[in-house]
Amino acid sequence: MRRILIVGSSGAGKSTLARAVARRLDLPLIHLDRHYWRPGWIPADDAAFHAKIAALAAGERWVMDGNYGSTLDLRLPRADLLVLVDLPWPLCLARVVRRRWDRRAADRPDLPAGCPERLDLGFLHYIWRYPGRSRPRVFAAVAAHAPDLPVVRLRTRRQVRRWLDTLPSR
Repeated sequence: MRRILIVGSSGAGKSTLARAVARRLDLPLIHLDRHYWRPGWIPADDAAFHAKIAALAAGERWVMDGNYGSTLDLRLPRADLLVLVDLPWPLCLARVVRRRWDRRAADRPDLPAGCPERLDLGFLHYIWRYPGRSRPRVFAAVAAHAPDLPVVRLRTRRQVRRWLDTLPSR
C-alpha cells in the first residue's frame, strides 16, 4: 500500500488514524483541511483547490485524510486502499464536543493556523446526517470512479485499533 485514502464523519478519528498509518508505513501525510481552509475559516477557491488535490493525488506515496466529496473522483482512482472510519454518529458528536473543549487554547495539527476549533449547528447537523447522506455518496463515488478499490470499513474503536495493529510498524 502506497496511497491510502481515509474518509469518515467529523469526529470519527480520520486525522488521528491518518497520522498513525503514515507513521507506521513511513508515508507522507496529507490533511486536506490544511489545503482547503485559510486563516479565519476562509475556504479555498474551488478551481485552485481541485488543482491542488489533483497534484497531491498524483504523488506516488501518501496517506490522505478528508472527505471533500467533490474531489473523490480525483483521489479514488489513485488510491490503493480506502479506509472508511464509520463510527456511530453519537460517538462522533461527543468526540467533536470533547475536542472543542480540549483544544480551546491550541490549534489542531490537521488545520492551518488561524482556524481554531469551532462548533456550530451546521457542523453538528453534518455529523448527525453523515450516515444517511455522506456515507452513501462515498460508496457511490467508489462505484463510479474506482469499483475495484479495496475498502476497509471500520465501525468501532476496537476495529480501528485492530486494523491499525495489522499494519507493520517501523
